[in-house]
Amino acid sequence: MKSKIWYKKQLKRKPVQITRYTVQALFLLFLLYVGLQFYQFYQHFETLGKTPFVERPSAVEGFLPISALVALKVWLTSGDFDVIHPAGLVLLSFFVGAGILLRKSFCSWICPVGTANELIAWLGRKMFKKNFDMPQWLVWFLTPIKYVLLLFFIAMVIQMDTFSAKSFLVDPYNKVSDVKMLLLFLNIGGFTLKFIIVIFILSLFFRNFWCRFLCPYGALIGLGSIFRMTKIERNEDTCTNCEMCTKVCPQRLQVHKVEKVTSLNCSACMSCVEACPVKDTLNMTVANKKVNKWFIPVTFFVLFFVVIGIAKMTGHWDTIISYQEWKELIPDARYIGH
Repeated sequence: MKSKIWYKKQLKRKPVQITRYTVQALFLLFLLYVGLQFYQFYQHFETLGKTPFVERPSAVEGFLPISALVALKVWLTSGDFDVIHPAGLVLLSFFVGAGILLRKSFCSWICPVGTANELIAWLGRKMFKKNFDMPQWLVWFLTPIKYVLLLFFIAMVIQMDTFSAKSFLVDPYNKVSDVKMLLLFLNIGGFTLKFIIVIFILSLFFRNFWCRFLCPYGALIGLGSIFRMTKIERNEDTCTNCEMCTKVCPQRLQVHKVEKVTSLNCSACMSCVEACPVKDTLNMTVANKKVNKWFIPVTFFVLFFVVIGIAKMTGHWDTIISYQEWKELIPDARYIGH
């Protein structure tokens, strides 16, 4: 068992990473609580009122990206803000918009799937003493997959006219899409279970397999990096080529080989910056100006809570679906859309 001195040294050497792991754990616990609260909400209606009523947590809408994408189209084309799953639209809009300046901070700090991927990779290192690297040709082959998936979903939404998109938002299927998602996991089996098992095994060997190659949500957020407003810059004159930056990168980017990290996969986790043994060799820059290593996460969370606060105060957070309507929809949720 490691001593207190070791932990103090780690905290001094890697304060951002220790904070990131702590925040990831807290958000994972929070989302588990949200999931439990939503299940209790569902149970109240499923049992026809035999269990106590629990308020539906609006945060669950963060798990409805397709609904939010359709709502975003309606908002941009007509100015009408979604009233069925407004929190989902708020969260998607913020995460995608924040990606322009703050890269994929969502992925490295609060995404539950990203956190799970990092935990699985850690387990893999414990089991096999390391995570394995793929041949570069295989990385090139797999990388486009998430963008193809993203293109599929975007094309599906774009081809919908505004009237059809609005109709989708108020359709019973969309209204209970969060409930149907819950039912999917409560009755998991078949292809879904096999797919999760395969991804779990691959993630043991290859760090962040899902995030790097398959996640269309992360791909959408990462598109903001095209503008290159934020990037890691490496001072080639002081670099010792120790490769520590590359070794710790969750996205397996070859940081030690480039002058500027402009990859769309960079999640601004700051792992490489803190791992570098030579001061000011790796720095985060915003609009070509060097910033403190805390700038990205602090800015992200300040804006995150401000946006949610404004959404709540302006009535753009909670659904307008009434208790009576939930009472009619939820008992038949598994049959809606079939």
